[in-house]
Amino acid sequence: MNIRSLTRGDGVVIGAAVLLFIASFLDLYSIEGASDSVDIPSLWASGPVLLSVVLAGLIAAALIVVARGLPQAPKVAGLDLAPFGVAFAVFAAWSALGNVFDPAGGVDYFGGGGDGPDAGIGLILALVATLVMAAAAVATPLVPALKGALVPAARPAAPQQPYGAQPPGGYGYPGAQQASFGGQPGQPGQPYGGQPQQGQPAAAPAPDFSPFWFAVPVPRPLFPEDGSPTPIAELAPGTWYLAVEQRGQALVAQTQDGRRGVLQDTSGIQRG
Repeated sequence: MNIRSLTRGDGVVIGAAVLLFIASFLDLYSIEGASDSVDIPSLWASGPVLLSVVLAGLIAAALIVVARGLPQAPKVAGLDLAPFGVAFAVFAAWSALGNVFDPAGGVDYFGGGGDGPDAGIGLILALVATLVMAAAAVATPLVPALKGALVPAARPAAPQQPYGAQPPGGYGYPGAQQASFGGQPGQPGQPYGGQPQQGQPAAAPAPDFSPFWFAVPVPRPLFPEDGSPTPIAELAPGTWYLAVEQRGQALVAQTQDGRRGVLQDTSGIQRG
């Protein structure tokens, strides 16, 4: 699993799942005026709460994270796992809301009538956790702030030796003037180990555009510059690429092996 593929919204889902797991060991209900000798059960003691709130919420978080983190997530009945995860999260929140209003399930366990017990701290925290989980699961594809990478790509460091190995964390070095390996000094934008193009000058960027290094939050296709629909490469999270030109909202990017293409989806990229 590639954790660099996870988004901030996935991080919220994971945090909500941890809170839900902790809440499952706390009190299911509370009794006003009860002595300390009264043994209050946890959420694990109630079958309906355990199945419809705790397990449903944990399964939802697992499905969402697996669908996002695996390069090729398995499908169920031809559908991706992510929609199932969102559905489980919404179901868990709905079930938690119902159990908060009636923690005893409509049964008077204590005799004497009355309104019955109130929701315990465990059930209240479970409601909060599942509501946050459901909101993050639904809003992540829609809110740009939640679509950003959970773990930013490490910034590339300057090589200690110009003729040595490439710097860790990505390829190349985001400096203005660096001597390239196998090329001539003072030629910016040329990748390490690459050869200058013969007979074809590099496309000039827009007057107000300066080349910069960037990393993508999730795998994204790189399309040919001639507009063909078939991708020529896939940009992977955790690797730095050089943007050499801007075309509207798209970027012309250069890969490790010197290939150039158009990155159409530039949302959430991290600039170097």
